[in-house]
Amino acid sequence: MEIGIIGTGKIGKVYAKEFAKAGYIVNCCDLPAKREKLEKELAGTGIKILDDGTAVSRRSDMIFYLVEMDNIEKAAAIYGPATKKNAIVSSGTSVMTPAVEAFEKYMPKDVKIINWHWLFGPSISPKGQTSAVVNHRSSEEDYKMAMDAFEKIGTKIVELDSYEEHDKITADTQATPHLAFESMGTAWKNAGFYPWENPSYAGGIDNVKVLICLRIYSGEPHLYSGIAMHNPFAKSQIRQYAKSESELFKMMIQEDGKNFRERLKRARDYVFGNNDNPILLDDKIMGKFGLGISAENKISNSHSSLLAKVDAWRHLDINPYRHLICQTPNFRLLLGITEYLFRNEYLLEESIETALFDKKIRGDDLEFHTAVREWSKIIENGDSEGYKKQFEETKAFFAGRLEEGMKKGDELIKMLSEAAA
Repeated sequence: MEIGIIGTGKIGKVYAKEFAKAGYIVNCCDLPAKREKLEKELAGTGIKILDDGTAVSRRSDMIFYLVEMDNIEKAAAIYGPATKKNAIVSSGTSVMTPAVEAFEKYMPKDVKIINWHWLFGPSISPKGQTSAVVNHRSSEEDYKMAMDAFEKIGTKIVELDSYEEHDKITADTQATPHLAFESMGTAWKNAGFYPWENPSYAGGIDNVKVLICLRIYSGEPHLYSGIAMHNPFAKSQIRQYAKSESELFKMMIQEDGKNFRERLKRARDYVFGNNDNPILLDDKIMGKFGLGISAENKISNSHSSLLAKVDAWRHLDINPYRHLICQTPNFRLLLGITEYLFRNEYLLEESIETALFDKKIRGDDLEFHTAVREWSKIIENGDSEGYKKQFEETKAFFAGRLEEGMKKGDELIKMLSEAAA
């Protein structure tokens, strides 16, 4: 069987190399302007670089479309008609709906559609990480052939019933977490300080918050805008997160302790009250991954981003533990620090008191509130260019620490994966 890759960016190159190592003939392509660089990067791998997606589609038995979500329909329209008879096509994107709709529209009727999504980024080895498969249109024999190929890569495969189920889970686990951490980064950028130099963000939970933020900004904006703008379930969740954050912030500035506490306790009891899942993180682990100030110098933090997250889960009727079957590394980290905060009575009370009465953190909370408004408005308006501009400006602010943040984040994820094995 020959594997085809249309769109050989960061994740496309990883797909290509992993299938080549597994013994498959791999054919790939990218934009003509990127061919020379691609040839250098893949030299000695045995991977064939073809002229375009038509050439890849004509000879490959299973073809992955790993292009930006904004371009999936255009790519399917151009290259779909050339697809080899009885071949399998698949998207590797975080949102399956636009890919399935494009494949249904432009692929010959004999072509099989089996989507396979890696729930992790290109910097992480696929061995032992989670991937999701949806058999949308294929025979039992073709599905088995595809699964045999997927299993050789070594991921933990979760089989889902439909692409709608996949996209609902993706919205639950990625849409609002991305909004929260993109807003966090923009708030720090707008305030003009790096969190690893500020004692409010030292040690424990804040180490992980900073690492997640840097991991997101180490990526490309289209990966995140695609989830926010093309996932049919995402916008309602983003609206709720923005609403939860805004309503909690109003209570904070009014110092409305009674309603603030009651609301957060209801959220805590809904999400964590009847759950016996083990603690995913502890302070000893989190303390190893700081980028700056020692935890000994830490001052109180409101953790308003996490307070809003749990409140939004309650209002959206989401049990985040159910989605650990399709967890991304960032979602596992987010759930770990959120659980750590809300299951620690002392730490939660300290966070509430700080949010309500500590004026030293109020300016940071205002910056975060403003950033959530900015990001949610961009997403609500479907403004891809505005999204890219906001993302790139924040990314540039953190440029000097992104590589280090990714490295430490990968180490933490590896540690958690080994502990869960």
